[in-house]
Amino acid sequence: MKVERVSQFVAAVVVFAACAPPDPAEEVLELVESARATAGADHQFVFGELCEGPIEAVGAPPVIGAVPPSLPNTDPAIGDWYTDPVRVFDDLFYLGQTRFGVWGLRTSEGIILVDAIFDYSVEAEVIGGLERLGIDPGEIRYVIISHAHGDHVGGAAFLQEYGARVIMGEADWELYESSDAEYATATRDIVATDGYEIRLGDHVVTTHLTPGHTHGTISTVMREVHDGDEAHVAAVWGGTLFNFRDSPDDPRQQRLVDYAESARRFREITTEAGVDILLSNHPPYDGSTVKIPMLAGRGAADPHPYVIGQDAVSRYLTVAEQCAVAARIAESELVGSEAE
Repeated sequence: MKVERVSQFVAAVVVFAACAPPDPAEEVLELVESARATAGADHQFVFGELCEGPIEAVGAPPVIGAVPPSLPNTDPAIGDWYTDPVRVFDDLFYLGQTRFGVWGLRTSEGIILVDAIFDYSVEAEVIGGLERLGIDPGEIRYVIISHAHGDHVGGAAFLQEYGARVIMGEADWELYESSDAEYATATRDIVATDGYEIRLGDHVVTTHLTPGHTHGTISTVMREVHDGDEAHVAAVWGGTLFNFRDSPDDPRQQRLVDYAESARRFREITTEAGVDILLSNHPPYDGSTVKIPMLAGRGAADPHPYVIGQDAVSRYLTVAEQCAVAARIAESELVGSEAE
């Protein structure tokens, strides 16, 4: 009888353990270490940026393998933010600043831009950059705004006056129009929907709504970009950091849920589209601070540094998803409980 009671007690303990809620610290640590392994050597910078909070919350080992935080300033006379334009692919150009990016896709019927940087820099970097590459800025047809923060939308009004159609998600048009920023505001133009296609000449660019960084963040897929005879598919992840505030009408926890879901969904989209190039609107997040200097010394037989393959693209977005989930748990279960 005594043995039977002990057995029942042990069974009850096992059942209780199986039903007990998981330990939040262990959950966060597992997510952090999974993201670290998924990042590999090539995505350590974005892992460190996105998982910084969870790493600190559970005392996980620090990140190893950072990249330079900005591109070099190539003309201080213009501004300490200025860097030269770069022809990254035959038809895709970097037209941004040292820390804030613009991508320009040249089609047979005009140019599609992704982002507009600041009002003070857009003329020198985008208009002047195209001219330095031997391209008429009058070819600009569209500018897709990844999200309505000033470092990406500040130059939109200038580009609209230059003839560009401005594209934003509905939520970010509202954010943009309600802003009290001092820069000029573009007139509402095209409202991007999920799967909205821009067909221009021999290229197709598709916008996907990926809320999280802002409610109207847009991520894009570009078909195709070319490196000689080789065609590739590129994607721009529209908003990276978790630098959004918490408020009663816009809870941060829900934003992190949205972000994780957007990363998961965009991973599926990029996989289906065969994306093998992952771009960011901030140079260090896609390794541009390393890859652009590599292009300068690239030989004819050398691989293209931006062509990272479909697996690496998928891993990047998995890291974003896992870090968002880890941040949500850490902030709700660990950081919050410590503050109480």
